[in-house]
Amino acid sequence: MKVLIVGAGPAGSTAAYHLATAGIDVTVLEKTRFPREKVCGDGLTPRAVREMQLMGLPHDPAEGWRRNKGLRLIAGGRQIEVPWPELSNFPNYGLIRTRLGFDESLAAHARAAGAVILEGHSVTTALTDDAGTVVGARASVLDGAGRKTGETADFHADVVLAADGNSTRTAVSLGHEKRDDRPMGVAYRTYFTSPRHDDDWMEGWLELTASSQAGQPGKTLPGYGWVFGVGDGTSNVGLGILNSSKEFGKLDYRKVLRDWTAAMPAEWGFTPENQVGPIRGAALPMGFNRTPHYSDGLMLLGDSGGMVSPFNGEGISYAMESARFAAEFIVRAAGTNSRLAANHALSGYSGFVRQQWGSHFTLGRVFASLIGNPGIMKLALRTGMPVPVLMRFVVRMMANLTDADERGFEDRVIHLLEKLVPATSNQDSTRTSKQQSLPIVSVKQ
Repeated sequence: MKVLIVGAGPAGSTAAYHLATAGIDVTVLEKTRFPREKVCGDGLTPRAVREMQLMGLPHDPAEGWRRNKGLRLIAGGRQIEVPWPELSNFPNYGLIRTRLGFDESLAAHARAAGAVILEGHSVTTALTDDAGTVVGARASVLDGAGRKTGETADFHADVVLAADGNSTRTAVSLGHEKRDDRPMGVAYRTYFTSPRHDDDWMEGWLELTASSQAGQPGKTLPGYGWVFGVGDGTSNVGLGILNSSKEFGKLDYRKVLRDWTAAMPAEWGFTPENQVGPIRGAALPMGFNRTPHYSDGLMLLGDSGGMVSPFNGEGISYAMESARFAAEFIVRAAGTNSRLAANHALSGYSGFVRQQWGSHFTLGRVFASLIGNPGIMKLALRTGMPVPVLMRFVVRMMANLTDADERGFEDRVIHLLEKLVPATSNQDSTRTSKQQSLPIVSVKQ
């Protein structure tokens, strides 16, 4: 079996690694060249760290990986530090690493496992056969400066994985448009030279306001700001905003970020003079906002399938997990004896990812809708911040960190809440599945 992956970000490189180690012939097309920058908070929660551990990806501090203890939450003049929980199925630490280094490390790890990664190949469209089954992709070949050379190349495969981010040209070329009934967010960030670069906590500011007009108080925005120490002399400072308020899309988010940092203590160094690079922004496609996740010959991974949590804007862990799941289903399909049987095996992927996160994302959609109301947002912060045990529960809920065996009270409550909401809606175009996770086994084909 031959697999083609579009995009060498966390989803694409993770899938390539798992497939290559299982003996699958896999090629990855990446439009840019490493190292390359991506807009992100650069924070990896224990969910993402677990995926790195499963891949055997080294993350030694000497190589630029900075460990953190948990979240420091700030709101209403209060702050609380919430350590990452001690769980049986997740590590008790997170990481900070710029995407400049993280993505390159993942790609190198996939290459070392046997995956072929072709940089400077920008996919423009999926290729289909007469029956409409995806059989490959067409790419424009780019030069070292990222310009089109005029050359195109067609790549054929038994399965194509779209891991090309929120723009996902591969899926769009087939008419798979995003769903407007799902939350959407934006993230903006920059870097500052700062003495806070070695902070042991990922810091989240839960109150963001738009600039006041004509002396009126600024409106509370549904989202949060972050300060993540990178450990290299700089801090990643940014904000994430949901589309659940009337102001979404009407604000200058770069100005919101500048106003927010301007009000911070001068000794932190978050000033224009210390800014490293411009403020950059990106969309956050949430809550499965593009479906189906499997159609004949095509799988959607990570951001391409809207696999960003509406709770906190986290996407890297879900991108890497979806990649591992996709690899498991492909390995199973590779062991079948007909194209029909292989397609049946692959079709279980859509239902499986919904079984894993569908209810969690549904709760996240409710959460996103609620905090779009400034009154509810303020009440929640005023009620929750003074109660550490409640905030610890909220952090575990938002970061989706629970023990599968429900050994703790928080685990049982979170799992109960998720059982009370549907993993899918009547508008979902893919079926659900009760299949269990499949072990990755070595398959030579």
